[in-house]
Formats: sequence, C-alpha cells, structure tokens
Amino acid sequence: MRSGITRRWLRGSLFLTVLLVLLVESMFVYNFGRSYYNSVQQTMMRRFSSINGQLKMYTGDTAQKTAANRSVALRRMVEQFADKDKYEFMLLDGYGGVIASSSGTGADGIVVQDDFNKAQDAPDGVGVAIYRTASGETVMAVCSLVPYAAEDVAAMRLVTSLTLVQAQLKSVFIVSLVVVAAILGFTVASGLYFVRGIVVPLGQVERIAASIARGELDVRLPVTGDERDEVDRLRGTINQMAEGLEETEKMKNEFISSVSHELRTPLTSIRGWVETLRTLDDPTDENYRKGLEIINNETVRLYNMVEELLDFSRLQNGRLKMECRPLDLVAELTDAVLFCEARIQREGLLLAYAEPEEMIPVYADPDRLRQVFINILDNAIKYSAPGGRITVKIWQGEYKAFIEIIDQGRGIPPEDLENVKTKFYKGSNSVRGSGIGLALVDSIMTALDGTMDLKSTLGRGTVVTLGLPIYKR
Repeated sequence: MRSGITRRWLRGSLFLTVLLVLLVESMFVYNFGRSYYNSVQQTMMRRFSSINGQLKMYTGDTAQKTAANRSVALRRMVEQFADKDKYEFMLLDGYGGVIASSSGTGADGIVVQDDFNKAQDAPDGVGVAIYRTASGETVMAVCSLVPYAAEDVAAMRLVTSLTLVQAQLKSVFIVSLVVVAAILGFTVASGLYFVRGIVVPLGQVERIAASIARGELDVRLPVTGDERDEVDRLRGTINQMAEGLEETEKMKNEFISSVSHELRTPLTSIRGWVETLRTLDDPTDENYRKGLEIINNETVRLYNMVEELLDFSRLQNGRLKMECRPLDLVAELTDAVLFCEARIQREGLLLAYAEPEEMIPVYADPDRLRQVFINILDNAIKYSAPGGRITVKIWQGEYKAFIEIIDQGRGIPPEDLENVKTKFYKGSNSVRGSGIGLALVDSIMTALDGTMDLKSTLGRGTVVTLGLPIYKR
C-alpha cells in the first residue's frame, strides 16, 4: 500500500513538473521568437522612417513636379540600395505590383500580396507578413504606404530572410530542452531522495504505529537523536507514546490484580462467616454476633471500595456532579477528624489537631470535601506504625485556605512520589488499596479549583497540603 502511494505520488509530481516546465518553456520560446521577429520588423520600420524623411525634402515648382522628383528619388534609392545582401527593397504601384527591385528583377517567387493588403487596411499604413517562398525559405515582408505623392509609386516593401533568426531560435530551443531535462532529472532525483528520507521512514512509523494499535507495546523505532530531523523527532514521540501506553497497561493490569485481591479478601471473609452462621441456631451465641459484625464491616468496606471506583470513573468521564455551596472549612475538617479519631486510637496512633476558633469560608461540595479528608487520613493511618503521630493543621492565607496532614509513617520512595497521583499507580511501598485514592483526591481538588501537594521522606513520613480558594461574597 505504501509503495502504491509512493508511486502515485511520484507519477503525479513528475506529471505536474513536466506540465509546468513545458508551459514555461513554451512561453519562453514564444516570447523569445517574438522578440527576434519584432527586432527585425523594427529595423525595417526604421528604414522606412528614414526614407520618408528624405522624401519630405524633395520638392518642386508644382505638385506634379514634386511627385516626379520623389518618384525618381525612390528609384535611385532602390538602385543604390547598399544592404542588398540582407534585404530586398521594392517599390509597388497602387495594385501591389512590383515597379522596381533592388535585385533588378521582378522578385518572382518571393512576392505575396499579404503585406500590401494589410498595409491598405492598417491605420498607420504598415503591413507585415511572414511566409515561405517558392524555394521553401521563410521570409518577413514589411510593406509601408508612401505618405507623399510619388507618381505611380504607392508603397515600399522590404523583404528579409529569417533563416538566421530560425537558426538562433533552434539553438535556444535545444538549450531549453537541455535545461528541461536537467530540471526533470533533478525532480526525479529529489523525489527519490524524498522517498528514501521521508516516505520510507514514515512507512516504518506507520508499521510500528499499527503494531502499537494491535497491542504490541514493546516495539520501538530507531532514533538518532538529531533535533533538526523532524521524522526522527516523530519517531521519538512514537516511542514515548508506546512507553507511556506500556506503563499504563502495566498499571492497569496491576490495578485489576490489586482490586481483585482487595475484593476477594472481604468476600472470602463474608462467605466464611455465612457458612459459619448457617451452623448456628442460637442468635445469642458470641460467634453469631461476631460473625454479623464482621459481615457488616466487610460489606461496608466493599461498598466504600465500589463507590470509590464509581466516583473516580464518573469524575474521569465528567459525569460526577459537584453540588457546591458556601461552607465553613474548619467545621468540615473537624467532622472528618472526629470520624477518624476512633480508628486512629484503635491503631495505637496519636492525633494532634487544634480546631481554630474562627471559621474559614470556602465554596465547595461538602460530601466530596469530606471524601478528600477521610481518604488522606485513611492513608496516614494505613502507613503509620503504632505509636506514631498524625498532625492536622489548618490556616487561612490571603487568597487561599490550607490544610496540612502530616504522618510519621514509612514515607514514599522518591521514584514513586511523582506518580502516586496517577490513576492505577501503586508504589513499591504501598499496602492494600485500589491505587486510585490519591488520583481521586487530586481530581476532586482540581474540580474544586484547589491544589494538592505531596512531600515525603522515606522512613520519616509524608506531608499532604491541600489548598482551596477563600470564598468572598
């Protein structure tokens, strides 16, 4: 397919080039020939002007005497014509017949009436004709009516051969053909270079892109690293795209595996306790109550996990609606901290949070804001060892309100820190979870015109800083 497109391109390019070159050559040869013919014609016209100027000087006592003198002068000019080797000078009567000729003959075989007839009809009294003589020679005849009475002389004619002109035009035509051949050769050579330098590499890019589209994400294009080579930059971009898709595919597979594991754990627990409860007939049995409590907790865990996945999907597709309204950020944060306080204590952790006395107004969705706080606090709890401290701070800046949640947990490795907000990403130091918690938090904060920044030191803990615009009425 690629070779067919290339051949069609070459044929089309060559065809257009040939047409353009032939058009230019035709115009050049035509204009060049016209300029030569015009030059010859203008030379003969200057001869006529000179003769007419001389005739004006001949006068007589009467009009008949003046006409006779001019007639004699014209015949003498014909007899004494110096350029007989270049021109044939003739005098014509009122019917176009030859009265006198510089060759001394009637100029049989080279005389036609076309120039005389044109001169009769022309406003300036000049007629031009180009034709072949009886011997096959191409000549130009220019006829000019005599502007003064000269007895029976009515017109003058100059005839010259165009053999030299045609020889010169032939030479120019041959040179132009050589130039045309050179241009066409250059066009073909440049086309072949284009094919080798552009079309072939693009064909390679097409094949690799098709392989990537089929799911072969491990294929790569060779690159030279030349920044001036647009095709090489394109190959580099294709490689980056393939690497990104391969990484995304890897994270997606790990996400599916992780979610499957996370779902299987509570489902296994629920199934086991359901089987156990079937054997118990006494609702007062301790194991009965314990089983119901575990089933309830695991069901809540499953529900929250599925809701998180659905929320993230809706947010990515733009279908998650935000019901924003003016809120007291301090009250919303305090509610979230109180919600997580009991769990923090169960895990053997310390909580440090001083609730500010003054409210901080923001414009946000309370449910999504609570989801953000609980998600970050949940991560702080999961990654902290017993005895560690979780610190929550809130303060108001000039244009933004800031919340800082600090833990003393295991921290995030530097190579994972820039990717933890990427969907499906699970770092090397992660524990249970779907891998979309921070991606969901980041998306919600972005939707609320807020920010989320992460700082972490491996083995010492993580600092999450949230920023929201201050609401001003």
